[in-house]
Amino acid sequence: MSSSPGQAPVIGDIVTLQGHILAQQSRHPEATGTLSWILSALSISAKMIAAQVRRARLADVLGAVGTGNVQGEQQQKLDVIANEILLRTLGGREGVAIVASEENEEPVILRSAAEGERKYCVLFDPLDGSSNLDVCGSVGTIFSILRHDRRASRAEDSLLQPGRQQVAAGYILYGPSTIFTLTIGTGVDMFVLDPAIGAFVRVEQGLRIPATAKSYSVNEGNRLAFPAGYQAYLDHAQRNGYSSRYAGAMVADVHRILLKGGVFLYPPTTKAPKGKLRLMYEANPMAMLVEQAGGKALSGPGQRILDEQPAGIHQRTAVIIGSPGEVDQVIGHL
Repeated sequence: MSSSPGQAPVIGDIVTLQGHILAQQSRHPEATGTLSWILSALSISAKMIAAQVRRARLADVLGAVGTGNVQGEQQQKLDVIANEILLRTLGGREGVAIVASEENEEPVILRSAAEGERKYCVLFDPLDGSSNLDVCGSVGTIFSILRHDRRASRAEDSLLQPGRQQVAAGYILYGPSTIFTLTIGTGVDMFVLDPAIGAFVRVEQGLRIPATAKSYSVNEGNRLAFPAGYQAYLDHAQRNGYSSRYAGAMVADVHRILLKGGVFLYPPTTKAPKGKLRLMYEANPMAMLVEQAGGKALSGPGQRILDEQPAGIHQRTAVIIGSPGEVDQVIGHL
């Protein structure tokens, strides 16, 4: 906040992530604190994973482990480490009934119907963009929280809810700073880890995405495999002086777009006609964040990501996400 000449600058209150969560909880007298505990576990995971990322080269945990995950992708060593950290921290929270990870074929049932409070399910991509690690690029964690459907006979059935039913969603970006971005359905707030005090401190409250920005993010190496409409959009963008920004990690690309505006694209291709990104681990949580910030998130013309009914926990989708004006520009070419 600016100040008048001769006056000391006005500095806002220091609000930590934990304080923010408790303040939100206090607005709901019926709240039991279960969701707050889960978000606390995610913040602990973020600090632990950030420490592993910082020391990755020194600790010799870069590169692949030599095995593939359920997606058929080479697992990086830090994929496995981050996945284990999240499973262990969430396993210590009684409010979590089921967790599902991009790295695991089946959901993990943490508590049976006879054990304590079982209100929520947590889905996550433990380390998005992990192939960036070898070149010291940004990576991130993406998470989605759903209410546990106790009527479901199988763990997977409890998770198969459209994204509009998410209770909370967010990501942690591990880059020059460690940034925790969160929505609980009342806007988007952003926190930066202060290593001096070991806490996430709020730096953005009620974040709003710019309505337009002449910038796009897409892997143009696959351009010739995109449907004609996407190629026509890219022709339009380049004729009109758009900048191209692609970090190779959805977390890093969407983070930039939330702050600066633009559009992130992951179109279908001839090899992946339904798209490549995972609906439940990547598209849904990012769509919730972007919509809460005033943006749009679609998988195609008239197809809101948050309205898609998943048929499986590893379902894939196309993604068009970002500033409303720029998403409309893409859709207009499809």
